[in-house]
Amino acid sequence: MPAPSDCRTDQRPDPDALLACVQKEELQKQRGKLKIFLGYIAGVGKTYEMLKAAHLRKDEGIDVRIGYIEHHGRRETEELMEGLPSIPIRSIEYHGVKLPEMDLDAILAAHPQLVLVDELAHTNVPGSRHPKRYQDVEELLAEGIDVYSTLNVQHIESLNDVVARITGVIMQEKIPDRVIDEASEIEVVDLAPPELLQRLREGKVYVPDMAARAIEQFFNEGNIYALRELALRRAAERVDNQMLEYMKTRSIPGPWPVGEYLLVCIGPGPLAERLIRTARRQADRINARWCALYVETPAHHRLSQKAKEQVDRSLQLAEKLGATNASVFGLNVANTALEYARQHNVTRIIIGKTLRPRWQEYVFGSVVDQLIHNSGPIDVYVISSGTNPHEKSAEMEPLLPATPPRDYIDSLILVVVVTVIGLLIHSFISPVNVVMLYLLAVVVIAFKRGLRPAIFTSVIGVLAFNFFFVPPYFTFRPSSTEYLITFAGMIVVGTVISLLVAQARRHADAAQIREKETGTLYALSQDLAGAVDAGTIMNAVSQHIREIFQWESAFFLPENGHLAVYAQSPGLVLDADDIAVATWAFAHGTTAGYDTDTLHGSKLRYIPLQSSRGVIGIMSVQPIEPNGVITHEQSRILTAFANQAALALERVNLAKPAEPRAP
Repeated sequence: MPAPSDCRTDQRPDPDALLACVQKEELQKQRGKLKIFLGYIAGVGKTYEMLKAAHLRKDEGIDVRIGYIEHHGRRETEELMEGLPSIPIRSIEYHGVKLPEMDLDAILAAHPQLVLVDELAHTNVPGSRHPKRYQDVEELLAEGIDVYSTLNVQHIESLNDVVARITGVIMQEKIPDRVIDEASEIEVVDLAPPELLQRLREGKVYVPDMAARAIEQFFNEGNIYALRELALRRAAERVDNQMLEYMKTRSIPGPWPVGEYLLVCIGPGPLAERLIRTARRQADRINARWCALYVETPAHHRLSQKAKEQVDRSLQLAEKLGATNASVFGLNVANTALEYARQHNVTRIIIGKTLRPRWQEYVFGSVVDQLIHNSGPIDVYVISSGTNPHEKSAEMEPLLPATPPRDYIDSLILVVVVTVIGLLIHSFISPVNVVMLYLLAVVVIAFKRGLRPAIFTSVIGVLAFNFFFVPPYFTFRPSSTEYLITFAGMIVVGTVISLLVAQARRHADAAQIREKETGTLYALSQDLAGAVDAGTIMNAVSQHIREIFQWESAFFLPENGHLAVYAQSPGLVLDADDIAVATWAFAHGTTAGYDTDTLHGSKLRYIPLQSSRGVIGIMSVQPIEPNGVITHEQSRILTAFANQAALALERVNLAKPAEPRAP
């Protein structure tokens, strides 16, 4: 008897897709649901439609509360707010002015079934628990509270540069795309542009004077049509993703994607953020996974602090937009990126091209050209920076670092010494051998002082050789044009030697730094291997943190249902606020505090100790960086320390039941 049509083997649902769907549904049952009323500009009626939907839910018997509504003095909006109970807002003083903010704790205490939170992209007043309102909403959702909120399309992170090119305005308030992706429902609030402009002229969006300026500067017809299309397209992408997910879990035949995987290569320049947003949009269009890769070359350690911070910000932005971040070490950016791409089955690579003079590309090489030439079946998409080619390239900074005058003085002294030696022995050897002495000086300076002093030594050496050893002596006029070839050869060979030696030196420095990091982790693992209790483990980790960073640290472990300080450095003073932040990080399993998006005003960074059984404690450190930034390298080491500490604590906890009890 033939099998039913819905059970045919060629249409059997994908087990992995079914499992992912079941896990997602289980998670959604525990979390609240987020509905976003998406518009393309102020005045289309997002808040109005949200309030209308809230009244319908209230009529169904749902406990609906207003958490925060910005009515902008519009009468129709204020009328719709009537009949919906409001949770009082709180005032936060900032620079002598009291500003209204949503009271997150009051909403959590009331715990309504549905709460209305206007302006999802709003930036909270400094001193709030979270810097952004969408993070407040995420905490409400985690507690099982449904949320209705409003958003304009220009505040979506991946569309930031597109909106800037359309309107000429860079939006400062942005939300990660993952907030849109994780929303349970999106309702597009649309209004025809002519009607919107009419509402604006009638003063229903802004007061008349402000309306005239807004129409002229931002609300012009071209901007409105472009933003409207962006909103409709973004909503359509979300609907398409939901449809594909539905078809995949039910094995409905269709034109499935073939597993595209995007890799975006970022560097220390400002172009990195544009590349990340472009990669996000491409990944959305083809429903693909994507990854942001930073290749850490030996020159990375010579980057300025500003350039390193730019790399950190770019990786954080990629993570917010839903990418998988990777930072790998390599001597050659192109070869390392291609090796990573082949290992992870990447189908497309996105890379930026900084416009530079052609001579620089010939001398120093081009990462883009190497990628395209060696990519094979992998597609390469090149995004131009559009900068002035005559501007100084940021890529040249690590290659030609600033050199103190003392190095040039040392180079000059060494040339003088070589010249004196040459004058003493020149009657016994040929001039060609004297040239070798000057090249030896170039090698010594390149190894000891770097590239620029080595090139300087090469040029000064040519002048000294010409002046003292080429007839007519003590002049810069060579007797034969053949010596010009010798001089050119000395400069070229000296420069090449300088480049090679300087590169080898950078590689050695990078290897030494890597070896130091590896040695540190190995030493910590050795100390933790012999630890028999939690106190010994934490003291070992704290000691290594102090040796590497000169930072103070503390550890928090659960005790009698509360988080308590278990170990801390002698110079670290903790108060009730510090314990409260540690408790929040422990409950949410999220890094918080110093240089993070959550409770960033804290003096400590709190890192969860993740084990196979969940979060078992919190490791906190007190950085002393004057610029308030923890670098990518520091974060990497701290994460490794936290992981090793968590494994050691879990081992100790598992060993406790096996200990024999006293008779």
